[in-house]
Amino acid sequence: MSTAREASFLKMCGHKLSVAQIFLIAAPAFFLFGYNQSGVGGLLSLQDWTKHFPQIDTVHTKGEVKSKNSTLQGFVVATFTIGTLFGALSCSRIGDIFGRRKMIFGAATLSLIGEVLQCTSFGLAQFIVGRVILGLGIRVLSATVPVWQSECSPAKNRGKHVVLDGLFISFGYMTAAWVNLGFFQLKPGPIQWRLLLAIPTLLSILLMSTTFFLPESPRWLVRQNRLQEAAYALSALQGLPSDSDSVRHEIDAISYTLESSRDTAKFQDIFTMGHEKLFYRFMLCFFLQFAQQMSGGNLISVYSTIIFQENLGLSSQVSRILSGGTLTWKFLSCFVAFFTVDRFGRRALLMVSGGGMALCMMSLCIATSFPETNKSASVAAVFFIFMFNFFIPIGFLGANFLYCTEVAPIRLRMAMTSVSTANHWPWYLVVTLLTPVAINSIGFRY
Repeated sequence: MSTAREASFLKMCGHKLSVAQIFLIAAPAFFLFGYNQSGVGGLLSLQDWTKHFPQIDTVHTKGEVKSKNSTLQGFVVATFTIGTLFGALSCSRIGDIFGRRKMIFGAATLSLIGEVLQCTSFGLAQFIVGRVILGLGIRVLSATVPVWQSECSPAKNRGKHVVLDGLFISFGYMTAAWVNLGFFQLKPGPIQWRLLLAIPTLLSILLMSTTFFLPESPRWLVRQNRLQEAAYALSALQGLPSDSDSVRHEIDAISYTLESSRDTAKFQDIFTMGHEKLFYRFMLCFFLQFAQQMSGGNLISVYSTIIFQENLGLSSQVSRILSGGTLTWKFLSCFVAFFTVDRFGRRALLMVSGGGMALCMMSLCIATSFPETNKSASVAAVFFIFMFNFFIPIGFLGANFLYCTEVAPIRLRMAMTSVSTANHWPWYLVVTLLTPVAINSIGFRY
């Protein structure tokens, strides 16, 4: 048997290896993103949670104390974002030094540490530290895994791969909501929230265990001048002999592209116009990430239980059932983008998604302006929350990130996408900080 035919990882090559990469790395990484981002939102009204963390109790408090606790509650939930912001700003350059696999392993390790600190917390300070570390790990994962995917897969699959990432995020949101409902049925006690926060440690361990059994990015290996290893990885990914013309041609093409970008890339070029309109492209990317947060998508995903319970006046159990239902609907709606992103294009999906969300938010504002005793208005509000979660995955849970990578020229792709993606997180921080205070203070006007 020739050496070329032995090019495999986990005894797999070609399509099977790509599928393994998706389900062993991408799926758990983005599941962790969704689960950890939304998991805390459903815990905020649990009896034992408020007993352990009375500083952020908004259920059993009123007036000035509730207002103060709302502000601190928003900060605690948002500390996850502080970690993600540092990760977004640092991981692009560090990733080019250490490689994709080491970055994923390190990020999974940070996530595990953060998750352990969270689920063993006996004080708010420990919980906050754990959440910051967790956010750092999750952000490095969410920045590195898509790059690794795109560098290990043909361009024709890139759109579906990015949409799959959004689908896995939604699956994490959905799972957190239903697990939260399941533990809510238990006798009040620490297990209601500690075990819920401990579940994702299993996926962090899975990531740490499998990363080095899969191929490194051929593009990164070529950048490090490790051409033989790059050819081996590429041949395994394509299911071809490492000495085939196709593999050699692609290695040469990667080398040429990297050499060209190394000679011409300057970060300050982002802020110039010229015939390439680089600043215009950059501002498009920047605005898309701003719009994704200001649309209210993460607000509903993270605080859906609180919205149903405190804003619509529904019971704790009904609020959790509806939260699980709306996030399940969001997960199922991701398949619309999966089957249309390469057929109708990115811009069309963004327009449909944005227009639909705007109509839903306007209708939701009207419905929630009525008193809680108006059951018809409450039903309408729930309906429009479901419809909002139908529209957001169509364009703003994957296609927005994909658009940013595709409008950037190759030589500035990493710089442009890193800065525009980092812009996503300060606005998420603003939303998560303001939401508890706004719901408590101005209700439907928010």
